[in-house]
Amino acid sequence: MADAAAKTPKSGILNLVVDYGPIAVFFAVYRYFTPADHASLGEVAAVIRATGCFMLAAVIALAVSKWKLGKISPMLWLSTALIVVFGTMTIFFQDKTWIQIKPTVIYLLFGISLLIGVARGKPLLRTLLQAAFEGLDDAGWMILSRNWGLFFLALAGLNEALRHTLSFGDWIAAKLWLFLPLTFLFTFAHIPMLLRHGLAQEAEKDVLTDPPHE
Repeated sequence: MADAAAKTPKSGILNLVVDYGPIAVFFAVYRYFTPADHASLGEVAAVIRATGCFMLAAVIALAVSKWKLGKISPMLWLSTALIVVFGTMTIFFQDKTWIQIKPTVIYLLFGISLLIGVARGKPLLRTLLQAAFEGLDDAGWMILSRNWGLFFLALAGLNEALRHTLSFGDWIAAKLWLFLPLTFLFTFAHIPMLLRHGLAQEAEKDVLTDPPHE
């Protein structure tokens, strides 16, 4: 058991950097290069630069996850692949819409997949995360999969609402200052339920530092 744990080192801070570092890079590069007057051509150039850095940061995060954490979850594989695909479309067409709908696509894919799994009696979240929180029983995984499925669908709707009503810069800021806190609040709210379904006390940190994400 100790050998198995040694093969899958855990770091709460590193998990957060891997999960949310790329979007922070995107936000920083866009803010740095976007012109003060938000002139059309200058803003497009800033979006292109930010998207290129976003794609590079996502690939680096994937490599770091494998190197330092010893694993790449299916959720991270899919998220990175879609970042590359939609980032390429953004750069090729010079249209920021592609990178904005990427989260919606990911949220819908994860949400629908999780709810289909629940309907079939299979807690797919356990497979997506490649993390069996110590002691959590099947009923706990089913509840978690159902709730995250619904939450992902809600985030998809929220992303679509915000991208149609906010400027591009404000939309990027919302990814950091709205979606991230909502995700952690939602994750934290599940701790009592998880403990009732057998989650070991020492596994709480794993839940809070490595929640599902897009």
